[in-house]
Amino acid sequence: MISRRPFRRSVLPAAALALAAFSATPARADRCDDVAKQLASQIDGVKVTLKARNIVYLTHPATKEFSIGCRGQNYSLELYAKTDRKFKPAFLELIANAGAIVFTIPKPDVVTGSTRCMKRMGILRGDKVSMRFRRLNMECTRTKTESAIAVTRGKDE
Repeated sequence: MISRRPFRRSVLPAAALALAAFSATPARADRCDDVAKQLASQIDGVKVTLKARNIVYLTHPATKEFSIGCRGQNYSLELYAKTDRKFKPAFLELIANAGAIVFTIPKPDVVTGSTRCMKRMGILRGDKVSMRFRRLNMECTRTKTESAIAVTRGKDE
């Protein structure tokens, strides 16, 4: 009669390791969903409305359009917001709060960069301004009725 003990000793630890490996990796939501939920919980008035592929659409009283984009061709995260042509301080405050959360940089840096970008649009520089501030790419545009800002961070940063 052959003892089964050596077989059990080798299989039992292997099965325990496999079980630990599979149970240790929790199911993760997309980074965009995590950031959108974080924005909705930390900023008053922000609500998640729609999720479509790589974009999460949000709403806020200070904006006409508000969204977060994930994994584009040249960027890892994008924050986009649109408001009236004459933007209000509440709009810049929202961009600063959202940018600080999305890009994990200090809020004063986002305030400075977004304010500079939005205020540079005009007669001398035109209706489309692109600038870089503290590893963030900012593109501000305006039409006769609306102003918009897109804040992105490159994939390599």
